[in-house]
Amino acid sequence: MLGWFGAAIVVSVAVAVGALVWRPGTASSWGFQEFKLAVADIPVGIAVSPDGTVWFTLEASDAIGLLRNGRIQKLSKGADSVEPLGLAVDAGGRAWYTDAPKQRISRVSVDGSITSFGLSTPVARLGRLAIAPDGDVWFAETSLVSVTNLKDGRLTRHVVGSLSPETPMDAAPFGVAVAPDGTVWATLQNANKLLRLAPNGEKTAFDVPTRASGLGDVAVGAGGAVWFLEIAANKIGRFAGGRFEEFTVPTPRAGLTALAVAPDGDAWFTELRGHRLGRVHAGAITEFVLPRADARPFGITADAGNNVWYTDLSGWLGRLDADRARAR
Repeated sequence: MLGWFGAAIVVSVAVAVGALVWRPGTASSWGFQEFKLAVADIPVGIAVSPDGTVWFTLEASDAIGLLRNGRIQKLSKGADSVEPLGLAVDAGGRAWYTDAPKQRISRVSVDGSITSFGLSTPVARLGRLAIAPDGDVWFAETSLVSVTNLKDGRLTRHVVGSLSPETPMDAAPFGVAVAPDGTVWATLQNANKLLRLAPNGEKTAFDVPTRASGLGDVAVGAGGAVWFLEIAANKIGRFAGGRFEEFTVPTPRAGLTALAVAPDGDAWFTELRGHRLGRVHAGAITEFVLPRADARPFGITADAGNNVWYTDLSGWLGRLDADRARAR
């Protein structure tokens, strides 16, 4: 979460343009390309559209950002963000994002037009957001202990508190991902469970092997394997074929924040305190040191070409080229 940022900051919505290309030279810079944002911008979530446009959310800002045709732009959205963790792009290239301060889910197009859907609640605590193959929007509605579906402007809430008798109404759903077959997966932080929500609405919860693991983000690969973060345990988890696997991150107390699965099946994650990106491939973890010693990577995604994109709370967007990502 981002609550530790302290006082809100005020930023301009003027267009900011700038790029720093890291060329071959040192092990920590080869293959990286980074884009500097405007002063005081704090990028958080990140997602890539089918046409290659990179969308990102900004903490304590009334704008949402995009990188398109080599230019960084900011589009006004009318209200400051607080912990803008939920972001995904639909097949039409529109970005969907959580807007907890205004108790709504919103959709923005590249022309700046915005459509919002109210949650009809006085308070909203929201986690991640995902788009299903059929275009449905799913998000974690922590304040109502629900994994919630938004379809054609209508909300359907799947309350999951009953799955956690030890914390009956505080399972704290956070991560959300949708498999190719439409199955929805979510992490229940306080219950230390992985939730499966079948297309017919049937719910099943699975206990994660490591107790009090501190579940975070979740992602699903094309083959249906479910990956998830164990923040407190400093592990990456995988669930497939009814079996759990756990992989310990080499850097101690790495500060895991986000997770994505690339089209080639590799799982990628961010290490906020380790100043690295990590990859799980064939059961082994490889870490990639970022070009700057003060880097604070937070959000991560992969595009159709297996290039890995990330946000850096220090005020940068970055890309690790696919060739480098596969190099070790």
